[in-house]
Amino acid sequence: MMMLDNVSFFFNRAADHLGLDEKLRTILLTPNRVVRVEIVTESDSGDLMHHLGFRVQHSSARGPMKGGLRYHPSMDEEHAASLASLMTWKTAVVDIPYGGAKGGINCDPSKLSETELYRITTTFVELIKEVIGPTIDIPAPDVNTNATVMGWIMDEYSKFYGFSPGVVTGKPVDLFGSLGREEATGRGVMYALEECLKDQNRKLEDVSVAIQGFGNVGSNAARLIAQRGGKIVAISDIQGGIANNDGLDVPALIDWVNSNGSVQNFPGAHAIDGNEIIVYKADVLIPAALEEAITTENAGRVQATIVIEAANGPVTCKAHDMLVQQGVTVVPDILANAGGVTASYFEWSQNIQQFRWDESRVVEELEKVMRRAYRNVADLALRDDIDLRTAAFVLAIKRVARTTTLRRAVSHLLPASLLE
Repeated sequence: MMMLDNVSFFFNRAADHLGLDEKLRTILLTPNRVVRVEIVTESDSGDLMHHLGFRVQHSSARGPMKGGLRYHPSMDEEHAASLASLMTWKTAVVDIPYGGAKGGINCDPSKLSETELYRITTTFVELIKEVIGPTIDIPAPDVNTNATVMGWIMDEYSKFYGFSPGVVTGKPVDLFGSLGREEATGRGVMYALEECLKDQNRKLEDVSVAIQGFGNVGSNAARLIAQRGGKIVAISDIQGGIANNDGLDVPALIDWVNSNGSVQNFPGAHAIDGNEIIVYKADVLIPAALEEAITTENAGRVQATIVIEAANGPVTCKAHDMLVQQGVTVVPDILANAGGVTASYFEWSQNIQQFRWDESRVVEELEKVMRRAYRNVADLALRDDIDLRTAAFVLAIKRVARTTTLRRAVSHLLPASLLE
């Protein structure tokens, strides 16, 4: 099942719970706009390179559309559409005034020089500049993009429309980015885990944690969880995995990866098969890499009792049901990894006001939003006797449906359950 099918499956399950009309389902699931552009640039050797760029703008019902830009060879319209839909529900779950969008380019940055990547990025901006903007659609970093790329986008867009720092978020702090933004997704994951453990009368000091992926999200989640007493026992990246049941020295591991490019051969651990991280014996599993990491093939062997989805779509719909039936608590991506878009909202707000917050304010506001969102979802799940993912979608659908019907004069399609 493709990722877009997974998102639609979870949406429809929640819509069934709400008794949502088929017409309203179609309205809520259909993207506002799908953009595909042909990016032709010159390589450093003088040859022409041809890439495809995508931007799917799913919903503007609750505000400007928001979502990352992914640079990956597998990037295509289906990926963008599914992730854009997830962004709509994610921003609604944490109740920030955005809709959802997503996009990217089917390139491999590891095979491009910095100047080649710059040319591809700025050409992409030139081709989509009319459909993005501080009050229209605000991109952000995603897989294989970072603060530097966001700075290029801001600069290129500003050449056409004047000084526009609010056109993207996740920018370098020196280019009007926000303090605390880089670690925000990982920090949000930590808050989600803490809230989940609170419901089980446990604390971070009581659990062992395995993490798939050691990029921005995985490394920051590991560092922050370890700082609060959690024991990180296993970590994998694209090249392999490592483990130490007594606990990994996360700061030393981060230094090792910065110097060596991978967790492999870290002296404070033994090697494991990176693919086995999903079934490693730990209390908590945090998939923080790409989508569909947990499928029907490995879900039955998951030993963790809590799965925190730090990546987008890391668990397929059938695997999700298997985990729930096994008694595993799954904290869904649209809640668990919403710290990034929440901090992006703070950055955007600062850009619009031309006023910078200090880092302590960003952290304080992020904690408020994430803990409140978790409690809202958990309370709904308990009240309606549904799992956390279904509860998160129910909450998001309620919020998006209300604004959508009010803006389109189709409030007659709202069932009574959405008026509660």
